[in-house]
Amino acid sequence: MKKIENIELSFLSIDDYQELKKAMIESYTGIPDAYWSERQMESLISRFPEGQVVIKVNNQIAGCALSIIVDYKRIEKVHTYQEITGNYSFNTHKPEGDMLYGIDVFIKHEFRGLRLGRRLYDYRKELCEKLNLRGMAFGGRIPNYHLYADKLTPKQYIDKVRKKEIHDPVFNFQISNDFHPTKILKNYLEGDEASNDYAVLLEWDNIYYEKEDLSSTVTIKKIVRLGLIQWQMRSYKNLDELLHQAEFFVDSVSGYRSDFALFPEFFNAPLMAENNHLSESEAIRELAKHTSAIVDKFAKFAISYNINIISGSMPEIVDNKLYNVGYLCKRDGTVERYEKLHITPNEAKVWGMQGGSKIQTFDTDCGKIGILICYDVEFPELGRLLADDGMDILFVPFLTDTQNGYSRVRNCAQARAIENECYVAIAGSVGNLPNVHNMDIQYAQSMVFTPCDFAFPTNGIKAEATANSEMILIADVDIDSLRELNQLGTVRNLKDRRKDIYELNKK
Repeated sequence: MKKIENIELSFLSIDDYQELKKAMIESYTGIPDAYWSERQMESLISRFPEGQVVIKVNNQIAGCALSIIVDYKRIEKVHTYQEITGNYSFNTHKPEGDMLYGIDVFIKHEFRGLRLGRRLYDYRKELCEKLNLRGMAFGGRIPNYHLYADKLTPKQYIDKVRKKEIHDPVFNFQISNDFHPTKILKNYLEGDEASNDYAVLLEWDNIYYEKEDLSSTVTIKKIVRLGLIQWQMRSYKNLDELLHQAEFFVDSVSGYRSDFALFPEFFNAPLMAENNHLSESEAIRELAKHTSAIVDKFAKFAISYNINIISGSMPEIVDNKLYNVGYLCKRDGTVERYEKLHITPNEAKVWGMQGGSKIQTFDTDCGKIGILICYDVEFPELGRLLADDGMDILFVPFLTDTQNGYSRVRNCAQARAIENECYVAIAGSVGNLPNVHNMDIQYAQSMVFTPCDFAFPTNGIKAEATANSEMILIADVDIDSLRELNQLGTVRNLKDRRKDIYELNKK
C-alpha cells in the first residue's frame, strides 16, 4: 500500500461511476456482474444523495456505502434484497420513511485493516440522527455458513459466531459496530452460495430518535435543571411562616430556571413544637392535619413559579392509619401522590407509622422520574423496578440525624445511579429542633449523582452542597447522555442483566 496522504469521506457523484464500477468488481471477486449500472447509480443519487457516500484514500475510491429510506413496517416482514430495492430500481425509497436501509457497503481489499468500514457506518449513524430516523437495517451475509450448513442451523451458526466459537468476518464486523440480529432471511440474496442462501436482518437503534406525536405539541426536555433545597430546621410561629420560607426557596430555584424543586423528608417537622406536650405519636398526628393545606399551597407555587415541586414528605392519615407520603406538584397543575414503602424501626416504634404499598414512575415534561423517600433508597429492588419502567431521574428526599444514617442513604443512592443508569438527586435537612421530641438533630449533604462513565464525572458526583449548611444546590443533567450510555457505555448494567437466570417482578 502506498503512503497515505489523505482520507476523505464525500458524497458519491455520477462522475465517480467508472472508478466505482472497477472498485466493486475488485471487491466482489468470484461474484459475476457484481456492480451497479450507471443508470441505477444515477437513480439512487437523484433519489437520496445524502445516502450515497464514498471514502477515498489519496483521492482514490477505497470504499462505498449506498442506502435508501423505508418504513420500518416494511422490514418487519420477511423480504428479499430484490423486493426491498424495488427490483433494483430503488423506487422503494421513501423520504418520509423512518428507517435507513443499507443497500451496499464495501472496502477494497488493499485498504482493509484501516477501519474505513467503521467510518462509513459512523456516517450512516450520524445521518440517522440528523434525519431523525429510528435506526438502520440491512440484510447481512454470513459467508462462512456454507462450511457449517450440514451441521448447524442458521440460528446455531449465529450463536456460535457471537460466542467467538466460529469466525465469520462479515457478521463479526457488524456485531462490533453495535448491530443486533433480529430475523433470519431465507433466499435473501440471489446467488449467495457462500451464505447458503441465508442472510441475517441486522438493526441498529438510534437512541436519539423522537417519534412524532400528533396528539401533543409538548416537547420533553433533554437538559433538565434540578433545584435541591437543603432545608434548615428552625422554629416557626405557625404554618404561614413555614410556607413563607418554603416559597422563598421555590422562588430562589425558580429564579435559576430550574425544572424541579426538591424538598427534604419531614421538612415541616418544626410545626410539631406546638404539640410538644403530647406524646410523639399524638404530636405527629396533629402535624398530619397540616398536610392538605401544604399540598394545596405547593400546587399553587408550582403553577405560579413554573416549576415541578417534589414536596419531600409529610405525615398523612388514611383510614385512621398513619403514612409517610409526599406529593409531586407539576407546573401544569396536576398533583400526584407517592408513599414511603419501608418504614424505619424508629418510625414504627415511636410514631406507629405504616408502610405504603404503591411504587410507580411519574410522567413529567422532563421525562419519567421516580421518587423514593429516604430508607426506600436502601432497597435496590425499588430503583430497578423504576428503571425498568423508564425512569431517568430518581429523587430522594431524606431525613437523617447522624452521619452514619446519612452515609447509608448517600452510598445507596449513588449505587442506584450506577446500577440503573440514571441520575439520583438527594436532599435533606440540617440543624436541630430542641423543642420537638424525636426530631432533635439533623445531618445532611444534598447531592446529585450520575453513572460513572466517560460522559459523566469520574467520581459519579455531578454536584454537592456544603454539609450541614442551609443552601440550595442547582445542577443540570443531560438525558441524552443516559441514552448513549445505555447503548454504548463501557459497561451496560441494564442490558447485561442475566434475565435467563433471575428476574424482578412487581406484584
